[in-house]
Amino acid sequence: MLRITRKLEFDAGHRIPNHESKCRNVHGHRYVLECTVTGELVTQPGHSSEGMIVDFGALKEIMNQFVVSDWDHAMLVWQNDTPLIAALYALETDSSHTLAKDEKGWGKHKTVVLPCIPTVEGLAEYAFGLLSAPLLSNGLKLTHLRLYETPNCWADCYAS
Repeated sequence: MLRITRKLEFDAGHRIPNHESKCRNVHGHRYVLECTVTGELVTQPGHSSEGMIVDFGALKEIMNQFVVSDWDHAMLVWQNDTPLIAALYALETDSSHTLAKDEKGWGKHKTVVLPCIPTVEGLAEYAFGLLSAPLLSNGLKLTHLRLYETPNCWADCYAS
């Protein structure tokens, strides 16, 4: 069985609201996302991807579309972290109007509200869920996702 892995990097802020240490404060990381996929080798003579499972550029596009472009330079916030959500929403208010929140965040401040606490474990598991279906619809199975929070700390998520 052949596997390939693509790595992308992005920057994002977060906080772990119930943490007993410094991670309860708003801070940021240079995240590294690695996705490992399996698929059938393209054997069609003359095809652009002949001899490949998928072009790395196509894998990059999917990773960007479903995770990285939304999370890069964003504040990743747990949906139950109401104090931080209120503070970030206050950045959206000025004397003339209030901007409405949507699933992609707000207008003046890039905020992504998540259904999980934005620990590296929670983010890895959530990203795995976001990427699995789009990859599968492209003939690829996401078998392993690794998300580095720092060069020395990461979480792994595997297909069951």
